[in-house]
Amino acid sequence: MNYGLCLYFLILRAVTSANRMKKIKVAFFADMLNEDFDGASRTIYQIIRRIDPKKYTFFFMCGSPPAANFPFKYYQIPSVEIPKNEDYRIAIPALDFFDMNNAMLIFNPDVIHISSPSFLGRYAVDYANDHDIPVVTIYHTHFISYIDYYFKGLKMLIDPVKSFVISRNKSFYNNCDLVLVPSQSLIEELAGYEFDRNKMKLWPRGMNLAMFSPSKKDKTLLTQIANDKPVALFVSRLVWEKNLSTLIKIYQLNEAAGHKFQFVIAGDGVAMEALESKMPNALFLGNMDHKTLSVWYATADVFLFPSDTETYGNVVVEAMASGLPVVAADAGGPSDLVDQHKTGIKCPPQDATAFYEAMLLLISDAALRNDIIHQALSFVQTLDWERLVAEYFIFIDDLVPAKNP
Repeated sequence: MNYGLCLYFLILRAVTSANRMKKIKVAFFADMLNEDFDGASRTIYQIIRRIDPKKYTFFFMCGSPPAANFPFKYYQIPSVEIPKNEDYRIAIPALDFFDMNNAMLIFNPDVIHISSPSFLGRYAVDYANDHDIPVVTIYHTHFISYIDYYFKGLKMLIDPVKSFVISRNKSFYNNCDLVLVPSQSLIEELAGYEFDRNKMKLWPRGMNLAMFSPSKKDKTLLTQIANDKPVALFVSRLVWEKNLSTLIKIYQLNEAAGHKFQFVIAGDGVAMEALESKMPNALFLGNMDHKTLSVWYATADVFLFPSDTETYGNVVVEAMASGLPVVAADAGGPSDLVDQHKTGIKCPPQDATAFYEAMLLLISDAALRNDIIHQALSFVQTLDWERLVAEYFIFIDDLVPAKNP
């Protein structure tokens, strides 16, 4: 018997087992690490809450820090407010380059996760390429679609700025190894801009069916409104790129028709003061936690969502899961989520009349309303966060040997 050969295989087996048991180290880059800031941050926390500490070590690099009870190590980078969007902060790596670089060298990650193509994201992708580390990113925000809003007063700049943003984003995402995109229509649009189709995978958002449910309905909530009109609920950050101009026009149609709906607005942002001025009969709730918001979803009569810049549309599926029929813009993520007259009603994004007529239809046609509610509830049952996050960690596992065999 060749004892030397046996000893060799025993040592090889022990080394292999040790390598398999080694934790995967993930450096996670996000400008904002506030859990309820927006849909992107809530998606991030669905991952964070499911990290298995026996298999993974996560180290977070952020501009805006998490809550005090955050269970993982993080490194805070100096950040600045965004003009005209003061509730958002963007990290500036150049202000702390050497110390954060040392922190990364000490952590020595196996995989890098990047949340957005910001200054921080570009630092991360450059670091990854310099050190031969695989990169995964989630396509959270479709910045290309924001340009029409930010430059509406300078129309001659829209096309050149859009070309510049497409070029910059294409360069960023094509330098990542895996790009998780929430809707097939968005994958097709990005591929049309020459984003690498082979690096993009469909990864939709999940749904907390325990949190959002028709069972949360509470009619006593409507005592805040003090009338018996059907409630049209809008939930979003109140920023102009959410197509708030069309929301105002829908409201004005409602006022001209005799105030048939009571508009209720949940959310906060830089446009709130202007909206309150232009929609004086609407009820503004401000920012709300999910527990309170879930009651409004289940209690309202119609969910109104004209935003045409969504990569996915978390609030759309939250409404569906709550038994609230949706009228949404036929654009971006909601266009994929809403099956016309089956799981909701889609309207041309700028057509306020189409939105208002759809709202009236859902109130007047009980059979259609009930059918949409039933089919939407069936659809959201397929959006299970446990399955989706488990798939995310499989992606992480598969990336490790991609550059580190």
